[in-house]
Amino acid sequence: MAVRIFIVDEMHPSIIPDLKANGISVDYQPDIKREEILKKIGNYSGIIIRSKTTIDKEILDKAINLKFIARAGAGIENIDEVLCRLRGIRIINAPEGNRDALGEHAMGMLLALLNKIHTSDREIRAGTWDREGNRGIEIKGKTIGIIGYGNMGSAFAKRLSSFDCAILAYDKYKHGFSDAMVKESNLDEIFLEVDILSFHVPLTDETLGFYDELFFKKFKKKLFVINTARGPILPLKDLLKTMDEGIILGAALDVLENEKLDTFTEQEKRDFNNLISRDNVILTPHVGGWSKESYKKINDVLIEKIKALLH
Repeated sequence: MAVRIFIVDEMHPSIIPDLKANGISVDYQPDIKREEILKKIGNYSGIIIRSKTTIDKEILDKAINLKFIARAGAGIENIDEVLCRLRGIRIINAPEGNRDALGEHAMGMLLALLNKIHTSDREIRAGTWDREGNRGIEIKGKTIGIIGYGNMGSAFAKRLSSFDCAILAYDKYKHGFSDAMVKESNLDEIFLEVDILSFHVPLTDETLGFYDELFFKKFKKKLFVINTARGPILPLKDLLKTMDEGIILGAALDVLENEKLDTFTEQEKRDFNNLISRDNVILTPHVGGWSKESYKKINDVLIEKIKALLH
């Protein structure tokens, strides 16, 4: 059958003419509901999604002609990888498209946190000029630990490399990547040495809730934490407890355990209010890889990978 691609989430508009230029038929329905996806998915060779759409057994059972799933972005936790593998359905993602945006965003969050840019801006707007209370901390001379050294972790390391700091990186599934910029490390060394810790791991059964109170109690130094990966890897209750205990000095969070703020349970509301009351926390709404440039670059990466797969 002819190559037909179903796009069920909003994409940069360049994707349609670029795919058509490669002889691919495109059905772009970014506002489609799940019920309609189930009715139509059997007609397509490929589907392009973002985080909104979950590809599970119910959809895959209807996807009788599906050859690939393209995820516009990095994370693929909303796709049943095991079932896709069993059925020979390829999964494509595009971490190369937003790694630069993520690296810059993580860098910006760290600089804002250490230099108290968020609090000093707020105070000045309220009429307070407090220089001593907003004295910053330099990155130079610090040891930064990176957990997960794929596209995102290496992009962050590249930005850090000009700050004259030591960079230790640990990746359970990647080895032999030490270079002039970063030293491949293990968790024991990271527990001993780091002043700043940044997470760049996917959300899996293995990482879900893994970075908890017990994990942070293994560190020998007090540290700052950055999470631009996925919220559920870092339980909020454990983060708050370790901050109360003085283990974590501050946190820069682009992601939360539950990012649908209007669905909070009473306990989630209490924890969230606790979090936002702290001046040593800086928050952004899961936009680390969501720059104006990456919106287009993700398309470019996906198109090249789809072309390679088809040809």
